[in-house]
Amino acid sequence: MSERPRFLTAEWRHLAMLNYEIAPAVVGPFVPRGCEIDAWRGRTFVSVVGFLFLRTRVRGLPIPFHRDFEEVNLRFYVRRKADDGWRRGVVFIKELVPRRAIAFVARRLYNENYEALPMRHRITRGAADGATTVAYEWRRGGSWEGLSLEFAGEAAVPPENAEEAFITEHDWGYTAQRDGSTLEYRVEHPRWRVWRATRAALRCAVATLYGDRFVESLSGQPANAFLADGSAVTVRRGGRLPRAAGGL
Repeated sequence: MSERPRFLTAEWRHLAMLNYEIAPAVVGPFVPRGCEIDAWRGRTFVSVVGFLFLRTRVRGLPIPFHRDFEEVNLRFYVRRKADDGWRRGVVFIKELVPRRAIAFVARRLYNENYEALPMRHRITRGAADGATTVAYEWRRGGSWEGLSLEFAGEAAVPPENAEEAFITEHDWGYTAQRDGSTLEYRVEHPRWRVWRATRAALRCAVATLYGDRFVESLSGQPANAFLADGSAVTVRRGGRLPRAAGGL
């Protein structure tokens, strides 16, 4: 299979990942046609991820005032059996960004559930032997909501069978389209180093942001949380799945 052209290049940095175990039935309605839920040792996860989108270029061109921004997304994990084997991917339930133009284009062209809100982030580095705090926040309904985590020590690339590897090593994206088909695109980046969080928290009105079905899973402590250092990334131009793969 020939490689698709680059659609977007950027750097994703300081990825704060709060991961919650969830019943498969909760995310089942969001699984795009042709995919199935991907589980880690029989456990299904959703992740709330905050990170910095930096040095963004679309089709090789920088977009003025839209190169560097925060993003927070809610996502879960799927896989698809292709001719070259299993492709492990991500489905985004909702994505928050601070730029209206980004949200508009993503909704209009790719049917991604983007929302534009005022956003900010904070990275507070501790003393030599202290913890570092990373926080991402968004303003909604007159109040600031957000996620945060603390970590300390040295980062390491996780073993391939670790939870952190499962969360970070899904190299495809899948999006259900308005006509019922599925868009598939590839995301390329090296393996990331991670720091295990010593503390993590999500502060938001889950029901009004993500829907009632996610309240139970996202209201407690995450099953695990970590910070990934990130890297340069390349997002390839997407393509519709073959009709047979979509079950049509």
